[in-house]
Amino acid sequence: MKQIISYIKQYFSEVNKPVLMLVTVFTAVIIFLNYRFDIDNEISNGQSFIAHFGARYLIFIAAFCFPYLLYRSIERKSYFKNKGFILLLVIAPAIFALKAGLNIPLQFSHNANWNNYWNHIFYWPLLVLITGSLLFICWKIFDKEQPFYGIRTKGINWKPYLLMLLIMLPLVAAASTQADFLAVYPKIKVITGVYHEEGVAWWHKLLFELSYGSDFITIELFFRGFLILAFSKWAGKDAILAMACFYCTIHFGKPFGECISSYFGGILLGIVVYNTRYIFGGLIVHLGIAWMMEIGGYIGNNFF
Repeated sequence: MKQIISYIKQYFSEVNKPVLMLVTVFTAVIIFLNYRFDIDNEISNGQSFIAHFGARYLIFIAAFCFPYLLYRSIERKSYFKNKGFILLLVIAPAIFALKAGLNIPLQFSHNANWNNYWNHIFYWPLLVLITGSLLFICWKIFDKEQPFYGIRTKGINWKPYLLMLLIMLPLVAAASTQADFLAVYPKIKVITGVYHEEGVAWWHKLLFELSYGSDFITIELFFRGFLILAFSKWAGKDAILAMACFYCTIHFGKPFGECISSYFGGILLGIVVYNTRYIFGGLIVHLGIAWMMEIGGYIGNNFF
């Protein structure tokens, strides 16, 4: 834990303060605009995949490029002279816009709720496969000299990450008594609609949680693995702010507080991955908190 704290202290002592301030203000502005004008819902309610993909892409590339443009302007950084950097800068938002906009509805049941349930069971693991395959191609072309974007376990010290989860446990437990939390968790209730359906068994819930958890693999591999470890060879620590700003935009459909915290959480997780060069620590924290919130939702809905 001391090592992680030292990484964080070092980053904030070295980061360009005007860039940090301007990126934070920019992030605050786009958060405000999203929640003021309900932009995310407008995009999500669109029927056309092209329109959905295009709108997401514009938001993602704006958030991703802005910090790099600031570094170029303020610190005269030269990584834009590298064709590989520019190419990946354009490709990265497209990969996640595809992930966010892809919808392949399959017919599993005449019951709308059960059909929605089974679509989600297949949808999240499919996104792991699609996104992972695209990132693997990028890795083979640009980064095959390093392990596949943080996928390694050798030398990991698991204790700090388990300690983080232990610290979060009482906070999640307290949140699990609140009505607004219980209205959102467990996710099976709000995402699929089968929570109160007749015939829902324990294994349906377990299968949902495993599928839901697979989405965090996609997110950690893309944001902490790809956006940090692929871009840091050109941009160094500058990749952290760009990733965090981009990461915040994928939370536009989440509760306001969660969206704000995602920016700061993204910075912290980015710092850790930049220094350790692996993503499994962050994945454990991210997935562990998500599953703790799910368990809290199940327990809280039965007692409160």
